[in-house]
Amino acid sequence: MNPTMAAKEWGLLLLLSLLWGGAFILTELALVELPPFTVVLGRVGFAALALIAFVVLAGYGLPREPGVWGAFLVMGFINNLLPFSLIVGGQVHIEGGLAAILNATTPLFSVVLAHFLTSEERMTTGRLAGVLIGIAGVVLLIGPAALQGLGAAGLGQLAVLGAACAYACAAIYGRRFRGLPFQVVAAGQVTCSTLLALPVALLLEQPWQLSPGLATWSALLALSLLGTAVAYLIYFRILATAGATNLMLVTFLIPVSALALGAAFLGERLDWTAFAGMALIMAGLAAIDGRALRWVRRWATA
Repeated sequence: MNPTMAAKEWGLLLLLSLLWGGAFILTELALVELPPFTVVLGRVGFAALALIAFVVLAGYGLPREPGVWGAFLVMGFINNLLPFSLIVGGQVHIEGGLAAILNATTPLFSVVLAHFLTSEERMTTGRLAGVLIGIAGVVLLIGPAALQGLGAAGLGQLAVLGAACAYACAAIYGRRFRGLPFQVVAAGQVTCSTLLALPVALLLEQPWQLSPGLATWSALLALSLLGTAVAYLIYFRILATAGATNLMLVTFLIPVSALALGAAFLGERLDWTAFAGMALIMAGLAAIDGRALRWVRRWATA
């Protein structure tokens, strides 16, 4: 596996950051007329149909082993249904740009969980420093008001942090799918997410009684087809060609994309604590990644 990225991989990485940054904005638009679980069901349901069609047309066969589908169910829950539900529920109370910043803490959780749950990725001094810096950024984002009791906004922020933790768990669990084509894994997990989300949305929200407008339908379809189906294919493509370390760079770019898109299309304006918290989280991710420090050392040596 090539540890460096060519121009094509960099282009895909930028595209992925735009798709996932835009997903927070599209979620905010869909929530205007749709309840949270209906948004989640639409997101994974339409994406599942698109990915299954892609897998079939590309000539890949879906697995028939019950054990594989059992693993897809687990992956679908921790990588899609749980985090999507937490993010959508959180965005009822907070803006998309802030949700994207908080979601960028996923690698912080990954480092801690990987230390305890795997034998390959142990905690180092640099990674520990990165986690602590990132936690400081989260504390700054949530603010001292949280010490006086969590309001709706505080609970929304904690929900998005919970989603980031779920993504970190999914990254570790997903290692068991290394022997399967990434297109099949993407289709399988999103299909299982749909099966899990369907009864919840039907029982709690009765979506057949809703009458969303064209703008809401457009936002939901774009969230599903672009922010989920296409994004997963790009995600696993980068993972296969450039590796997980390079792929983690997308977490630096998603908040920037979400903030820019939110300002351009929704008129969102975050206060200075959001940008200061984002700066600390980005610094923490840079410390965990380690490449920035190595570049500085090589430059100083040269």
